[in-house]
Amino acid sequence: MRPPAWVQHAIWWQIYPLGFVGAFPADPPPGPDEHRLRRVVDWLDHAIELGASGVALGPVFASRTHGYDTVDHFRIDARLGDDDDFDTLLAEAKRRGLRVLLDGVFNHVAADFAHSDWFRKGSNGFDTFEGHGDLIALDHDNPEVVSYTVDVMTHWLGRGADGWRLDAAYAVPERFWAAVLPRVRAAFPDAWFVGEVIHGDYAARVGAAGFDSVTQYELWKAVWSSLVDGNFHELDWALVRHNEFLDAFVPMTFVGNHDVTRIASRLNDTGHLEHALVVLFTTGGTPSVYAGDEFGYLGVKEERFGGDDAVRPAFGAPPSPDDRRHDVLRLHQHLIGLRRRHPWLHTTRTSALHLTNRQYIYETGDGTNALVVALNIDDAPMPLSLPGLGRASGQIVAASGARPADTVTETEVAPHGWLVVEPEV
Repeated sequence: MRPPAWVQHAIWWQIYPLGFVGAFPADPPPGPDEHRLRRVVDWLDHAIELGASGVALGPVFASRTHGYDTVDHFRIDARLGDDDDFDTLLAEAKRRGLRVLLDGVFNHVAADFAHSDWFRKGSNGFDTFEGHGDLIALDHDNPEVVSYTVDVMTHWLGRGADGWRLDAAYAVPERFWAAVLPRVRAAFPDAWFVGEVIHGDYAARVGAAGFDSVTQYELWKAVWSSLVDGNFHELDWALVRHNEFLDAFVPMTFVGNHDVTRIASRLNDTGHLEHALVVLFTTGGTPSVYAGDEFGYLGVKEERFGGDDAVRPAFGAPPSPDDRRHDVLRLHQHLIGLRRRHPWLHTTRTSALHLTNRQYIYETGDGTNALVVALNIDDAPMPLSLPGLGRASGQIVAASGARPADTVTETEVAPHGWLVVEPEV
């Protein structure tokens, strides 16, 4: 099993539609006559200018509240609009060459889901998802649930979607996905499937379930934690693990999404946001940028009712020309441009060349191509000698500050700076 070829060039711009268009939380909630899903169309040119090749949508199907308590997988949420609004969004995305990833919740449904006979029975009534009484677990051993999931996936792929993010995939038995996905692929062999998996044996889950990819939470955590704690050993350990995952599959990588505190709020030095992005775009994976992170948005997730609202805000009009001069946006564009010029980075492996708590140099390469990445979060400069690393010289292709694209043999990385060098062959 191989993922579709187009994924090698995929860079996702992820949005949470219900929040993005101000449909949840909202009192009163908007109705279908407001066609709010079409507001996303206004932002598609931004996705292109960012450098993304696809839009990863959060839940768009009929639900009771936040979208993950689905009532009907075949119906667009009325707060977003209707089928015509979805078709318009897909058509406008395709016209711009953007892929579209859908978010499917097949582990659990709302309590008023029509097929209560599909609910999984527990010792005290129906089983729930992680103790949430309004999220009822489906019986994944029921062949009708298997067929329903296949029908839902193929229906929306037939409407133009390119793949599925499978929410809470870690809570679903792998045998269920192994029964569903081959049937969907038989009809849509070019579709891509990424499972939401938080921890555990990623490669084993991919193999048993038949996913193309899973969400790389281990690397996400190591990126921000190493920067906060001043401990690049944690990042290096995670990248060694990441190399092992890449031997089996290509993970979906990110430094932010709709379920976690914004990366700019995680860091105790916002200047180190640059370092996080450098890691994201110079390591193997299928990268995803959560909408708003490219503007340095802040937002803290809290473990309470409504605790996700701060990281799922409403977006207004697309950015003005002045907004587009935002330094964080321009850095995203620069690093995404670098990645798109080096598509081999999709499956690249990393190896440490120099490692201390606060200074880290690694090579990222595929055996033929290579980049040297130097990260410095120390108060002292970090010398960089390419001959000392076994390279005669190299060209600086990206760096903190306004450094020109010089060819160097010896240089230094400024305090709290970074550098990407393409060694000369």
